[in-house]
Amino acid sequence: MAPLPVSFNSFVMGLISLGHVTRSVVSFSTPSPTTQQSHQYRNILILDHLNINHQKSRHDLLKAFYFDFLQCGIDPRKAENIEKGSETLWANIGAQQFHLPEGKPDAQVLNGVIRLCYSPLEYHTLLEFGKKMEAHELLRETQFKVVNHNDERMSVIDPWGSKFEIISSEKVKDSRGVQDNIDDAESLGNGIDNVTIYAPSGANMVGIARFYEKVMDTPALIVEENQCIVSMGPHQTLTFQSIQKDDGDINMHVDLREEQDKNPEGQQYYPSNYGPHISLYVRDIRSTYKRADELGVTYVNPRFSRRAYCEEEVVEDCMFRCLDIVDPDNVNEGVILRLEHEVRSVLKFDGSLYNSCPFVKVPDGCVI
Repeated sequence: MAPLPVSFNSFVMGLISLGHVTRSVVSFSTPSPTTQQSHQYRNILILDHLNINHQKSRHDLLKAFYFDFLQCGIDPRKAENIEKGSETLWANIGAQQFHLPEGKPDAQVLNGVIRLCYSPLEYHTLLEFGKKMEAHELLRETQFKVVNHNDERMSVIDPWGSKFEIISSEKVKDSRGVQDNIDDAESLGNGIDNVTIYAPSGANMVGIARFYEKVMDTPALIVEENQCIVSMGPHQTLTFQSIQKDDGDINMHVDLREEQDKNPEGQQYYPSNYGPHISLYVRDIRSTYKRADELGVTYVNPRFSRRAYCEEEVVEDCMFRCLDIVDPDNVNEGVILRLEHEVRSVLKFDGSLYNSCPFVKVPDGCVI
């Protein structure tokens, strides 16, 4: 399979603020979308969710953006929090999700761009929702902005400043499964197509590519001086893009806090990370963990209840985390970038399908 025909173009976009007549200019870069239905992949099968905090006590903004505008499905596992008006919500789009816990107290702004895929018909339906949101008083005093580019691409900023790109594409929903929604409703969009993560100027893109090739066993599709695009299964990509900003550093995606009381006695101490994280499913969690552990990049986040400190706990919990991206061939050069990964197993320890996995059946090649 040929690599994705991806190039980066910096572009300045005039975004019309919904509910206002003033024009503001926002600049951000994203890889050019592809119409290919699939590309090379190996161990990583899907990027299933992005975890990003929303502003505490502002479920109203959260619901207005993810459910009223993007038309994501409401995950029944967090439905009780809709009624409470607080705590975590999960917003589903195709086979993927946004996990949206409350901030402490602020919302997170992702240093990157999230690209969502909608069919051409769904895209135009979304435009109509956008027109309705123009009169939404709730969003007028937020950073929410949107503009349509030639009926093929929409640039959106969420109420807190995170950037989204929505594309009109013939790419279909992942046939391997979808996330369950309340009332068996379907999300309007087809899924998360790509997540672009900003990296410091001069970041070692070859080293990032080697990290994913050698540790995660997933192919790098494009590697250039200022960008690296890696496969997240047959239908998705994860992009790293260098930015020319003085404040960009290796910690730009983490919010590390010392919380001694959340670290179990007798276990290695780790700081809690309240930054965003990505979650992905792999075919072989045991081998993936061993490679990460040998490189010294495994991580336990005391913020979450599931904490795997060793290989057997990884198998039992069906997951482990890593935080540091390093070049496996040049470890002494240090961390290139920190981004929390929640690496999940498709299979439980008994060989059955893991409950939260969106797949209908176990893909070929999965082992435990």
